[in-house]
Order: sequence, then C-alpha cells, then structure tokens
Amino acid sequence: MDLQNINFNTRKWVRPEDLNANGTLFGGSLLRWIDEEATIYAILQMGNGRVVTKFMSEINFVSSAQQGDLIEMGLRATKFGRTSLTMRAEVRNMVTRRSILTIDRIVFVNLGPDGNPAPHGYTEITYDRDRLPAEHLPVAVAADA
Repeated sequence: MDLQNINFNTRKWVRPEDLNANGTLFGGSLLRWIDEEATIYAILQMGNGRVVTKFMSEINFVSSAQQGDLIEMGLRATKFGRTSLTMRAEVRNMVTRRSILTIDRIVFVNLGPDGNPAPHGYTEITYDRDRLPAEHLPVAVAADA
C-alpha cells in the first residue's frame, strides 16, 4: 500500500472570517481545522474517543487560499505505535489541486479512562466504521456491541 496516497474527505469553504490581515487564509484557522480533522481520524483509527495531539512536525505552507476558495483536507495513517498513531496531512485547493499545506507527521496518543497513554491494539488502517467508539454509537447498536 502506498502510504503517501491520501484520501481527501473533508472540504471547507474559505470565508471572510477565515482571512488574515493580508486577505488570505489565516494559518491559525487552517491548523485548527486540521487538528480537528486529525482528531476525528485518530478516534476512528484507534476506536477511542479519548485521544490527544502529541506532536506535529514542521508545517509547510506551500501556497495560500483566498476568500471563496474551496479547500480539501486529507490524512493518511503512516504508523501505528502501541499507544499512538502517526499520520500525514495535506491541504489543497479543491479546484486546482494545488497544495496549500503539508505536515509530514502528526502523532496522536490513545488515552485510557485514567487519562494516561493506553494500548489501542491496532496495527492497520481501517476504512470501515467498525472502530467507532461505543459512546458515539446509537443506543441500540451500543447495547449489541
């Protein structure tokens, strides 16, 4: 499997409140969106609603986005540790496919009920919803699990 191959599943519309003083997409807004998307991805990959961002490598702002641009965010798991998950992120312009930002490594840690790192038990990427944490399942489904 090519780990550099990223699926772009989340889209955002760059609106006036997302702009910086130069009239382009504010990096802080983009990082907030990426961290939120990466958290959801980590929850689904590790099957636990209690995960935290541990580390982000160098953030490479390749180009910018303007008001009205449609952007898409992609993530790909690159490594499963015993209690962690490492992923790669890219954000690009949805229309032109031009890269806006890349992050080579974002590391999330799986937490137990006590708030300490806990083994998650996975070694491979899932594309199903079989790891959705019980607290996110409908009551009838959670009772059967």
